[in-house]
Amino acid sequence: MSINKLALIRYKTIDDCLKNRRRKWTLDDLIEKVSDVLYESEGIANGVSKRTIQADIQLMRSDKLGYNAPIVVAERKYYMYEDADYSITNTPISDADVDKMKEIVGVLKQFNGFNYFEEMSEMIARLENNLYQSTHQSRNCIQFEDNKRLKGLHHITPLYHCILNRKPLLLEYKSFKAKSAQQNVYFPYLLKEYRNRWFLIAKPKKGNLLATLALDRIIDFQELPKEKFVDYDGVDFDRYFDDVLGVTKTIKDRAHKIVLEVNKYNAPYILTKPLHPSQQVLRENENGIIIRIDVVLNFELEREILGFGECMKVLAPRRLAHVIKKRLANAAAQYIKPAAEEAATDEQEAG
Repeated sequence: MSINKLALIRYKTIDDCLKNRRRKWTLDDLIEKVSDVLYESEGIANGVSKRTIQADIQLMRSDKLGYNAPIVVAERKYYMYEDADYSITNTPISDADVDKMKEIVGVLKQFNGFNYFEEMSEMIARLENNLYQSTHQSRNCIQFEDNKRLKGLHHITPLYHCILNRKPLLLEYKSFKAKSAQQNVYFPYLLKEYRNRWFLIAKPKKGNLLATLALDRIIDFQELPKEKFVDYDGVDFDRYFDDVLGVTKTIKDRAHKIVLEVNKYNAPYILTKPLHPSQQVLRENENGIIIRIDVVLNFELEREILGFGECMKVLAPRRLAHVIKKRLANAAAQYIKPAAEEAATDEQEAG
């Protein structure tokens, strides 16, 4: 059964009336209230008929929509809910609705291998898990990465609408390195997620360089309706991060040919979860694999390589190999102690 928008408004209005037990509602009262709401929300001036409201009440009482609303008539005149705590908004999804939703999930899963639907895979899995829980009392079968303590997530929706509607922002931001927060006018272009952290790509009014602002460092912002929005010409933001690991990039940065050697124990991890979409295997032997990725040189790339420790070696370019070698040496130096300090530590542990 399809339900149109006006019918939903009528059901919701009747529900709001019957939840209000401080007033007694006759059929004429319900008709008047529903007519008022339809006029205010949809501009319908001819009201609603007695027959329509009576049919609505009968439908709400039935299980056709899954409501089974306990509507009774007191003193053969006043309509009310027999259960004072009842509301159609509290009604669980019916079995029929769950079955329909499962069918929809099944259809979506058929498209999951296509490029246009790859971004929906997590949403489909989450919906499928929620549907299973609604019909089976059991533990979760799937867990998604989630950091509930992550700051700045409440900024996502309003920033998204600012980007969508091309709204300039007066934004207060405090970087980790700054001693105090600063306010600047920004033109927002893109929201970007990397490793469960969100960033805003925007251009400050003063200057031509793009800024990457972490949402957890945004203190506050407001729209500037009188400020003219300025587009960033010459940049396709749909492809701006195609040649980068992470979010650190300027418009002048260009991808480099990065050649990495991975030992045989970690090769399967790299093969099944590539470091970057550009990854290709150059050679494979009994000692491991040599791969190539074409990305911008940045901090996130260095951190990715360092995460593999002794299992990965940079073969090219030489300046990246030098940087990684120096950082690994500095890390190892933290574990090298003077002989006297080493002896004292051994003595303390022995005691």
